Amino acid sequence: MARQLSKYDLNLEKCAANFQSMSPVGFVARSATAYPEKIAVIDGERRFSYFAFYERCRRLASALTKIGLVKGDTVSVMAANVPALLEAHYGIPMIGAVVNALNIRLDADTIAFILEHAETRVLLTDRAFSSTIKLALNQVSRKILVIDIDHPEIQDGQFLGKFEYEEFLLSGDPTFQWSLPDDEWDSIALNYTSGTTGNPKGVVYHHRGAYLNAMGSAIAFGFHPNTIYLWTLPMFHCNGWTNTWSITAVGGTHVCLRQVEPCRIFQLIEKHCVTHLSGAPIVLNMLIHAPDEEKRKFAHGPIEIATGGAAPPSAVLAGMKAMGFNVRHLYGLTESYGPSTDCVWQSDWDDLSFDEQVRKVARQGVRSITLEGQRVVDPETMKDVPADAETIGEIVLRGNTVMKGYLCNVDATEAALKDGWFHTGDLAVMHPDGYVEIKDRAKDIIISGGENISSLEVEEVLYRHPKILEAAVVAKPDGKWGETPCAFVARATGGEDLSQDEVIDFCRNNMARFKAPSRVIFGELPKTSTGKIQKFVLRERAKEL
Repeated sequence: MARQLSKYDLNLEKCAANFQSMSPVGFVARSATAYPEKIAVIDGERRFSYFAFYERCRRLASALTKIGLVKGDTVSVMAANVPALLEAHYGIPMIGAVVNALNIRLDADTIAFILEHAETRVLLTDRAFSSTIKLALNQVSRKILVIDIDHPEIQDGQFLGKFEYEEFLLSGDPTFQWSLPDDEWDSIALNYTSGTTGNPKGVVYHHRGAYLNAMGSAIAFGFHPNTIYLWTLPMFHCNGWTNTWSITAVGGTHVCLRQVEPCRIFQLIEKHCVTHLSGAPIVLNMLIHAPDEEKRKFAHGPIEIATGGAAPPSAVLAGMKAMGFNVRHLYGLTESYGPSTDCVWQSDWDDLSFDEQVRKVARQGVRSITLEGQRVVDPETMKDVPADAETIGEIVLRGNTVMKGYLCNVDATEAALKDGWFHTGDLAVMHPDGYVEIKDRAKDIIISGGENISSLEVEEVLYRHPKILEAAVVAKPDGKWGETPCAFVARATGGEDLSQDEVIDFCRNNMARFKAPSRVIFGELPKTSTGKIQKFVLRERAKEL
């Protein structure tokens, strides 16, 4: 039965005066008006005011238009955290094209696949990665215009393209008249997931989602006009968790960082009075274990640092706090524009002991203000699990900050978004207070003798050991139990004498004995470009033991 129209449906239509498409591209124009002389971008000795930053973005948009790019074209960028990549997040979508920030640690074969799959028309490439890009371009059948990005800190590398980036910008008009997208559902960004098997999937974002997630990030992380944000997080990772846009939205300052090195991070925090940064847990570990002579005592602070993935172990939280950092725990995926939940601090936690506070902040928390729904469900029935902190289910998400889908992959899109929810594949429990806590990825749960063992729980215990720098736990096939935990451990400095027996005994003394690892392998742990430990690699190693 059709709904009967009411008086609120009549003669109150949308028009240009009362409805405009949401897009984060407009943030740079607003900040250029509000803060024209304020420093928007710091890159080594270079400084760009918001007025200059906006001009550079408009020049890029204009220059791309002059070479024939139109709405729906893809521009790929292979670059470290430099101004060119930041400007690409504005200049490219200003003309309706789609920005595809490439993971700089990918191999040539994967880069070639992405360039073909995305139908890239223009490639901006950092000269430092020319060897990989050259090999990738040799495998690509389509014609791609290559524009080189040079940088004062680049030590070597070839020029592969027709133009250098700064030269290309000069061909553009700094007063170029760009426009908002016709539809806020139009695509703004393409990000490829690092799959464990097969080719990566292309996650597509729309302007509305990017706008909302950027605003949600600014609210959750407390960004403001005096924010000085250090780019320790790769901008290619979910478009820097959409902070490429949110910092600009509030009129903060972007501090570029080509390479994540503890010494350099401490120096820049001190020099520029950095207020915020983000990164994977490995970044926190690197800062804690940096040599004492590299560390700094900051006159300002505390410095806010956001981290995603597994909850930081208590030892990491304590170490960061002692150095003047306040750790904010977030959770999200590429498909949710980065962080989608936030462990919101409650005032009554102030009176808890440190260990009790750690248990609270170890949880992934509540949904972002811009996410409409977050549930923990039985994946078979889609019914909510009890909020008892024990019953495990799958986290599912719904809202405007969930991807449009996977590019040219209908089956994968339908599977991910079935039943009107995005299925994360992450297993979690719901606490009585409504806070979610991840227990594992579905594939990372270890089933030993019929008992479920969370690899994250074992890892939390391992990280308490003073001689352990990093740890990851996966299932190892076992003839008797089916599976048993296998720990891969990187020793901390001074822990060279750490043995397998010492590790196993430590675990048995700090958790249920059946959850302790049956085997411990020492050595460097394989990681993705964003610092996440590649458990699929470790699972294959464990099968061979």
